[in-house]
Amino acid sequence: MWLAVILLAGCAVSGTVGSGASAKAGPAAITLQNTGSDTLVNLALAWAEKYMELHPDIRISVTGGGSGTGIAALINRTIQIANASREMSAEEIAAAKENGVTPVRFTVALDAIAVVENPRNPVAGLTISQVSDIYTGKLKRWDQAGGADRPVVLLSRESNSGTYVYFLEQVVRQGNPNGPELFSPETLLMSSSEGITSEVRQNPNAIGYDGLGYVTADMKKVAIARKAGAPFVLPSAKSVRDGSYPISRPLFMYTSGEPDGKIKAYLDWVLHDGQEQVKELGFVPLPGSGK
Repeated sequence: MWLAVILLAGCAVSGTVGSGASAKAGPAAITLQNTGSDTLVNLALAWAEKYMELHPDIRISVTGGGSGTGIAALINRTIQIANASREMSAEEIAAAKENGVTPVRFTVALDAIAVVENPRNPVAGLTISQVSDIYTGKLKRWDQAGGADRPVVLLSRESNSGTYVYFLEQVVRQGNPNGPELFSPETLLMSSSEGITSEVRQNPNAIGYDGLGYVTADMKKVAIARKAGAPFVLPSAKSVRDGSYPISRPLFMYTSGEPDGKIKAYLDWVLHDGQEQVKELGFVPLPGSGK
């Protein structure tokens, strides 16, 4: 995560990753605009930095803002690549086609959504149903889940986040995307993964969720079971690949139509050599990539 933090700082100042590579590129450089998922942003920044080292004629501008932001920009034809931690909705696809955009989806990495606590919390495992009860407000105190007699402090990403949408549909609504369940009104909505990380570190009553690549050693990962009586499984590259961890998902890049030229070359690199960065940043490389 050290590399990712440096890259994020650079992006905030310049708006384009890799000022050294950009300087070499010269006036004829081709710029690719890449926007979207905050889960993917550090990985996208690492990809862009490495690719521009290899191809100084290419400039890649990477920004976050959430999956919804990236998808909207693709629909509006202001970017070439949208990062998303969820699939586009039927409404988004329809809006894209109305605007002359045919979205094409590429799976670029795999991820687990880790449920995380402060290390002082003794609760080691929860079922999907228990996590749902916690986030809907049915279960308000940790002693109801085998912990101390303390109130539960709920942390979530904001609604524009693809991670929020996935967690709502697959965990809070337990796999029924159209279910009636909602996050408790007491849930604290955090604008970034770093916000969840910071609060979990300092608050012994907090529970949050985040992409596996954002979980640090000073946070406690909770083992998750699909249902009562099923095995509790911790999130890891192995448990994502073998399907035993219940809250795992693919991560996507979307283009407008089948990519060609420089965009295709970049995506081909991401799907092959770029899987090394996936591994380095704590996400799960694609099966068959050899990483």
